[in-house]
Amino acid sequence: MSQTRVLFCIGVLPAFFEADAEERQAAMEAIPPAFDDLAGRFGITVLGTFDDDRLMVGPSPSWPWTSYILADVPDLDAAIRLCDVVRSTEVGEHRLWRYLRIEARVGRELFFGNA
Repeated sequence: MSQTRVLFCIGVLPAFFEADAEERQAAMEAIPPAFDDLAGRFGITVLGTFDDDRLMVGPSPSWPWTSYILADVPDLDAAIRLCDVVRSTEVGEHRLWRYLRIEARVGRELFFGNA
């Protein structure tokens, strides 16, 4: 089975920062289960993750992403289904997409810098 390399880019939206403490906590608690067991749910092999929240605080007007998941996915449908968790995960009366955005960049393994 061939795999497709995908970089999932995740950004925190202003609504997260504007929410009160209780609403922010609910959003934070919804994120881990939304992205849990990607292999079992979607056949996605996570190669690595990256979060730049230590030096980027608050919403950025110039760069929308704060965290990334680099993965091999079995097909484009699996990438779509992972993006759909942001659409479908409920956070109180809202969906996760009120607080996060996600974009999938589809490519291939780079031919250098892999060792």
